[in-house]
Amino acid sequence: MHRELVSIAWAQSVTGGGSGGGNMLVSLIPFLLIFVLFYFLLILPQQKRQKKAKEMLEAIKKGDKVVTASGFWGTVTNLGKETVTLQIADNTKVKIQKEFIARIRGDEED
Repeated sequence: MHRELVSIAWAQSVTGGGSGGGNMLVSLIPFLLIFVLFYFLLILPQQKRQKKAKEMLEAIKKGDKVVTASGFWGTVTNLGKETVTLQIADNTKVKIQKEFIARIRGDEED
């Protein structure tokens, strides 16, 4: 009896048991839809933000007023390949990594 059940189960798994190969494709559709949803809601916007931040960092020049990621407001006095020197007070300059510049301040901000 047990052998018959095993052989029937084996025969159904080999032949597909009448469910067909299309059923497997249908079961993958939700996973594909989830991946597409994640791509458009998470991955694509993050790539756009990274590209915009990179362009902003490449456009920084001497005299720009910036805000750092830690909240310091300063004026760019010197640019290096990976660093930026900011004047944050009359006689106070700090050297930071370029990546820590969060944004360029507008002229109306003060």
